[in-house]
Amino acid sequence: MKEIACFHLFNDYSGSPKVLKAVIEGLIAKGYNVDLITSHGGVLDEIQKSDRLCRKQYNYNFARNKFIRLLRYAWVQLRTFFIAFSYLFRKDTTIYINTILPIGAALGGRLAGKKVVYHYHENAKAKSLAYRILAKIMQFIASDIICVSHYQRRFLRRKKRIYVVPNALQSGFAQKLEPDSERAFKQQRVLMLGSLKEYKGTSEFIELAGRLEGFWFELVINDSQENIDKYLKERGIAIPANLAIHPRQEDVSPFYNRASLVLNLSNRDLFIETFGLTALEAMTAGLPVIVPSVGGIAEMVTDGVNGYKIDVQEIEKIEEIVKKVLSNKELYITLCNNSLEHSRKYSSQQMVDNIGQLLL
Repeated sequence: MKEIACFHLFNDYSGSPKVLKAVIEGLIAKGYNVDLITSHGGVLDEIQKSDRLCRKQYNYNFARNKFIRLLRYAWVQLRTFFIAFSYLFRKDTTIYINTILPIGAALGGRLAGKKVVYHYHENAKAKSLAYRILAKIMQFIASDIICVSHYQRRFLRRKKRIYVVPNALQSGFAQKLEPDSERAFKQQRVLMLGSLKEYKGTSEFIELAGRLEGFWFELVINDSQENIDKYLKERGIAIPANLAIHPRQEDVSPFYNRASLVLNLSNRDLFIETFGLTALEAMTAGLPVIVPSVGGIAEMVTDGVNGYKIDVQEIEKIEEIVKKVLSNKELYITLCNNSLEHSRKYSSQQMVDNIGQLLL
């Protein structure tokens, strides 16, 4: 029986572990044996117990101090290197690397003579030098590379054995969403999910809430309340009365179900989204979106059809479009219907089938 050893560095509630959870659940349902090697404390912990699933977990937390962060990263790479190398004498095992960060596992798997498949979620060119180095190593040692968008793929120099498989939502999560354009329009609520990283547009979203006092705003930040409070205090940011900020959530479906419009304000000058899982979640909930004008996330949106492509630098234009969409019911319902229809192109079953074939 085919065995898949899945390596993911940091298990939290961001997009890449959510996608991995969907893939693992699909692989188990297809009869594969899966080893999951990752940290404690995120969405991957929610995968149901199965005789076909073996977990190997470690403690790993993100550190703001660069030196401590590097030491923790190096320790995990050393540990996962030996775990991956231990598959040397186990037949029919594929090493599946989620994101480019588990380089130790990729090297260990390659030295053990195993097929190494990367699920590449980042755009290394738009990130730091360290990411660009990891991307070069990936292209050298990977048997196959899975990209999440055509935009992302075009930055890789390697041309062979690279495949585009768009992300999809976990079926269980999609079932929690309740599309209802009439109800959503009445709620007059703008939602964004992000992090405290500068390029994610957190401060701009707060500014937008202050500009649009006639609407409700909700911001879900993938971090602790303590770090959120520290971030706001250090920058002297005042919270408008019409804005609620929430820390990391295990289930974000209730936020989509009470939202009217979903924003992604990633700064294209600092970071480019390779896909846009929150945009897909929003469209599956039957909600229009506003996203950046470049990147894999931009491939998901047609202006004026299921949302709008506007960069965070054009905050006045975003303000104008929010008012336009949430004050014109006929336009709003058309956008909602188109969003829901477009979301059906991203099938979880098809994603799992395509990835499963590459792991054989």
